[in-house]
Amino acid sequence: MSLARARVLHYLSPMLNQIVHGEPTDQPALLIVHGLYGSGRNWGVIAKRLSDERQVIAVDQRNHGHSPWHDSHSYEDMAEDLAEVIRAHGAPMDVLGHSMGGKAAMVLALKHPDLVNRLVIADIAPVSYTHSQIQYIEAMRAVDLAQVEKRSDAEAQLRAIVDDPVLPTFFTQSLDVAGKRWRLNLDVLARDMDQILSFPKIDGQFDGKTLFLAGALSDYVRREDRDLTKSYFPNSHFAKLPGAGHWLHAEKPREFEAAVRSYLANT
Repeated sequence: MSLARARVLHYLSPMLNQIVHGEPTDQPALLIVHGLYGSGRNWGVIAKRLSDERQVIAVDQRNHGHSPWHDSHSYEDMAEDLAEVIRAHGAPMDVLGHSMGGKAAMVLALKHPDLVNRLVIADIAPVSYTHSQIQYIEAMRAVDLAQVEKRSDAEAQLRAIVDDPVLPTFFTQSLDVAGKRWRLNLDVLARDMDQILSFPKIDGQFDGKTLFLAGALSDYVRREDRDLTKSYFPNSHFAKLPGAGHWLHAEKPREFEAAVRSYLANT
């Protein structure tokens, strides 16, 4: 299925916006959950390629993309959003989550293990971080949208503020150029940044197979956190993607896809 034929499902209910690639097969469907400031659209190429063997559903999380805005952004709420999507499709799914989306996927598996078959967690652990992302909210707020006629105009403004050359293009995928607005609830994300950086205290375990796939150049998944991670996910394995940092799926997309495909095929 081409990207142009991917089905985008818009709901009048509060359900998350979904981009559906492919049709159901005899393999479990794969739910992709993006990270902070992202959207399901960011995963279009990887989702399309993985849909040659299974249906792939990429969601926009709450307060992101085309999904509803809410006055909360807790991981418990994000997990319930994901549970609603899986129930609507009628079967347990494999779940792939990056960064904030990885934490949401972990909470989903811990609270609703019956809805999750296997987990792939990309460059995040069930711990609290001090890597504040508030500077990127300030950068997006600083863009003069009145001067933006095309996406590259906003990218140019961001490049003068943001030091990572990859991020301006990534951020502007969440820009509604015609409406001159961000498709991100920046006020709520800023207010709840402490919650986003943390991980909730949850009793229980997820016994399903779990892969923690980290960027080799990233410091988000540390060896000293493995005992804690194993206490939540006892059937977990750890791997690193050479030459990749935190945005491993954007920096090394083919290698990331190959690692995910191999894991799903061999477990």
